[in-house]
This record gives sequence, C-alpha cells and structure tokens, in this order.
Amino acid sequence: MNKKKVITIALLHIMLMVYSMSGICSKMASKQEFLSLRFLLYYAGVIVLLAVYAVAWQQIIKRISLTLAYANRAVTVVWGLVWGMIFFHEQVTVGKAVGAMLVVAGVVFYALADNKQSDDKAEECKHNG
Repeated sequence: MNKKKVITIALLHIMLMVYSMSGICSKMASKQEFLSLRFLLYYAGVIVLLAVYAVAWQQIIKRISLTLAYANRAVTVVWGLVWGMIFFHEQVTVGKAVGAMLVVAGVVFYALADNKQSDDKAEECKHNG
C-alpha cells in the first residue's frame, strides 16, 4: 500500500471519529428540554459535525475507492462503544467487545483484499502496457 493511500485511510478514520461524535451531541440534546439553549447548542453541534463529515467524505472518496471507504465506515461501531463508556458510563459487555472486534476484523480483511486486488491490477497493467 502506498504512503498516500495509508495517509488517506488514516484521515478517513479520523473523519469517522469526528462523524461518530455527532451521536454524542444527539444523545446529549435528547436529554435537554426541547428548544432550550442547551438543546439548540447540542443540535447545532450535530449539524456542524455532519457538515464537516460531508465535506471530508467527498474529499476522501476522491482519493480511495468508494467500496473501501464504505467498508471502513463500520468502525463507527467501535467509536460508539468508546464514546458510550467515556461520556455515558455505559458498560462494554463481552458481546459488544466481540462484535466490535468482528467489525474491525472485517474492515481489515476487506482492506487487505482491496489492496491485493489493486496490486494485481497494477501488475497486470505493467505487463500489458
């Protein structure tokens, strides 16, 4: 995997972390009185985070395949567990941990397969070109 692709995937994961933070704001907004200042601030946070995500997502999919980008979106499950523990003191059960590990394993396997397929295509172009 080339250095630019690694950097792009790292930025994708940072962007997905930011995207997952909209869930924090959303849950916090749901605990506030409707249309109170705090509700509006949390709701504004959701909108800002989603706007940042939308722009960043467009930049990411210019640089990597859409299927690879979508496969990596599944890591937001892991961020959901992390944010739940940190902000809402939720317990991570064995089942949740195993589920998160399966999601991460799936993303890794897909990325490796996508990388091998890209390498195979590059090799084929080299031989045919």
